[in-house]
Amino acid sequence: MTHAPQLRIPATYMRGGTSKGVFFRLEDLPEAAQVPGPARDALLMRVIGSPDPYGKHTDGMGGATSSTSKCVIISKSSRPDHDVDYLYGQVSIDTAFVDWSGNCGNLSTAVGPFAIANGFIDRGRLPENGSFAVRVWQANIGKTIVCHVPIVDGQVQETGDFELDGVTFPAAEIVLEFMDPSDDGDGGAMFPTGNVVDTLEVPGVGTLQATMISAGIPTVFVNAGDIGYTGTELQPAINEDPAALQKLESIRVAGALRMGLIHSPEEAASRQHTPKIAFVAPPADYVASSGKAIAAADIDLNVRAMSMGKLHHAMMGTCAVAIATAAAVPGTLVNLAAGGGGRDAVRFGHPSGTLRVGAEVRGDDGRWTVTKAVMSRSARVLMEGAVRVPPEETAR
Repeated sequence: MTHAPQLRIPATYMRGGTSKGVFFRLEDLPEAAQVPGPARDALLMRVIGSPDPYGKHTDGMGGATSSTSKCVIISKSSRPDHDVDYLYGQVSIDTAFVDWSGNCGNLSTAVGPFAIANGFIDRGRLPENGSFAVRVWQANIGKTIVCHVPIVDGQVQETGDFELDGVTFPAAEIVLEFMDPSDDGDGGAMFPTGNVVDTLEVPGVGTLQATMISAGIPTVFVNAGDIGYTGTELQPAINEDPAALQKLESIRVAGALRMGLIHSPEEAASRQHTPKIAFVAPPADYVASSGKAIAAADIDLNVRAMSMGKLHHAMMGTCAVAIATAAAVPGTLVNLAAGGGGRDAVRFGHPSGTLRVGAEVRGDDGRWTVTKAVMSRSARVLMEGAVRVPPEETAR
């Protein structure tokens, strides 16, 4: 029996923020995978190495965590005043599906450098030295991201001294602006229930206060103390406790139903990427996963967030947008944990350290909108060339 050789697909493996993923130009994908559907999903799952019942991604490019099981497809933008369209796929680790329901804020950082390095930006527009603003259309959620990329000698600057908690080595700073990041169009609302705090009935858990917001990514915030935590937990305290994981997933499902994102609890199994569930607490001293001491005096609050059923090792970029936006609105659980009052930026503690993020919000007769959220991250190319996949993966 003969077997066909593997396909060779041009790709770039990149870190963006505290995540990493496989980046493709749309035109380089096999024809069947250039459009949404089973062929595209099958291809990306095979690239990552999913579904993997061993939970290791040994036979793929994934890292068997929510932060490293990601694929990105970039194309020339069809939108006015934008440079590229950015489509993000969160690949499940142990089940056969790709979640297209949201964005990855961390990998958004790498989209600008990738666009410049791969010829999506006319060379005549780039400064010899300085910064270039790549205007990105985030196709999953229909929003604009402006990625300010440093340029040196006409090339993307990747090295630098900017340090990001959750990333081992320093790199060049990239400033991200998430424009109009709330889900307030087409009849939606930044607070889907109309309230900054709701009472949420969670089967098997009880009645909780919750702030449910759609900004950056739909997120359900609850108080850490209400569910038995301090807000200073690291990954082992949650991820090695099946009862804790089940409790937090139950809260996420209840929030998704209340936000109108799903119509039955069963739908949550195929919508793992959104909404996020996060718990907040006032500032407190703790030791980060790196061994770094975080002082309560240096942060406004502590936040821990779940991603794809596990406690995230740092903080998702999109969830950071939700944190900053909620912190800027008086009376939300996030705002109250940070001490209340008005604020346009917060520095919060997460398992790997701290992160500062800002947001500009407006309130009009009880309806809140956010004009933009801003944060600094970094990105760099880890490897470029081609990925190999068995040919049958493109024929599904």
